[in-house]
Amino acid sequence: MDKFYHSVRLDPDLCMGCINCIKRCPTQAIRVRNGKAQINNKFCIDCGECIRVCPHHAKLSVYDRMEDIKPYEYTVALPAPSLYSQFNNLDDVNIVLNALLLMGFDDVFEVSAAAELVSEATREYLSENPERLPAISTACPSVVRLIRAKFPNLIPNLLPLNPPVEVAAILAAQKAMEKTGLEREKIGIIFISPCPSKVTYAKSPLGTDHSEVDKVLAIKDIYPQLLPCMKAVGEDPPEIGSSGKIGISWGRSGGEASGLFTEDYLAADGIENVIRVLEDMEDQKFTNLKFVELNACSGGCVGGVLTVENPYVAEVKLKRLRKYMPVARNHMQMESEKLVKWTSQVQYEPVFHLGDTMMESFVRLNKAERILKKLPGLDCGSCGAPSCKALAEDIVRGEATESDCVYFLRDNVHKLSEEVSRLAADIVEGDRESYEKFKVLTKYIQRISEEITLLDRKEGRKGNDGKGVD
Repeated sequence: MDKFYHSVRLDPDLCMGCINCIKRCPTQAIRVRNGKAQINNKFCIDCGECIRVCPHHAKLSVYDRMEDIKPYEYTVALPAPSLYSQFNNLDDVNIVLNALLLMGFDDVFEVSAAAELVSEATREYLSENPERLPAISTACPSVVRLIRAKFPNLIPNLLPLNPPVEVAAILAAQKAMEKTGLEREKIGIIFISPCPSKVTYAKSPLGTDHSEVDKVLAIKDIYPQLLPCMKAVGEDPPEIGSSGKIGISWGRSGGEASGLFTEDYLAADGIENVIRVLEDMEDQKFTNLKFVELNACSGGCVGGVLTVENPYVAEVKLKRLRKYMPVARNHMQMESEKLVKWTSQVQYEPVFHLGDTMMESFVRLNKAERILKKLPGLDCGSCGAPSCKALAEDIVRGEATESDCVYFLRDNVHKLSEEVSRLAADIVEGDRESYEKFKVLTKYIQRISEEITLLDRKEGRKGNDGKGVD
């Protein structure tokens, strides 16, 4: 599997070439070229922010459909804790779990149940590894990918434990094989996800060689199919739920940290806030912290772009749902300890370097800084890059030119116009070399025409977003 597999994709037919996505992408992975957005796979962390902000719905997440699970002889649904927060007046998770069985799944295994095991393993890790604190949660794949590419100094701080979805998948597969006697290939472990980040994790995981999750469905697709099944279940469903407050709480920001029974933690949600926290951690601005919980989506998993409910309303629903639950219903066993731990380490991926070697990177960095001084510093996005700095780096990489900057191009037009005026004045004065100057004048006029045409194109591209260039 390609290490840069991505579930966030672009539909060029829907893209209008506006700059909403390039201004909001946290890793500056998007450019607008020839009137269409382009995603740099090496930079993208599948946070889904571009899906959230695109007014034309040109960004989308690729995930599986219900028909994709039909080839399996036995299917197990893995509902994320955030799934429970999507429904009004839900006071019993067993209604949702039994509804999944009515939908056609053969069994269910709560991700929140596995989350309680990860919480217990995290508590043990914090007490046994004081030299590696603060530990950074690895539950959000986008955050792990961000650290891998942009904050290499923090890689040792990553909590070396599998996310709850992976632990749930491993346990669910083992249970299904014991129960049915079927081979693993005939069993489908199906995760119901709130975000594209976890879709990417299932295809290209970090911290383990391969994921036991076979297919990933979106909450927003499952939601309308679940509603009639929930009504059919009734108000007194069979008891099949197996998680408590700690597991259910993982669906919202701060929920994971609340299960560690410590006040020495920090919880941040929203990718921009996450980046700010990581920058401060790199600068060693935090002291006496044991744990850092980071979620790329605002509000935590309840804010994923594959959900249907407002994240703040969903958070309230989740808090109300867990009110009368026991603290936890799952505890670590000897055999489950091995399932929770990473089987491979996360490696630094220097995708943001300007060169293949350190010397080449320094040379290109100096060149980029010289180019940056010639640019206006407005970060307007007219060039198709999110900032002047990003454009300068693109130029150094050979992916753009200085004339991509509208203001730089406009200055060139003015300079050419001045040259034409001087040449025309010399010709009028009857200079002996007027014929040669006339030929040069013709070339200048041709260049001006080409520059104006290019400028018009850029003006037109800006116009697509309703913003003209003065």
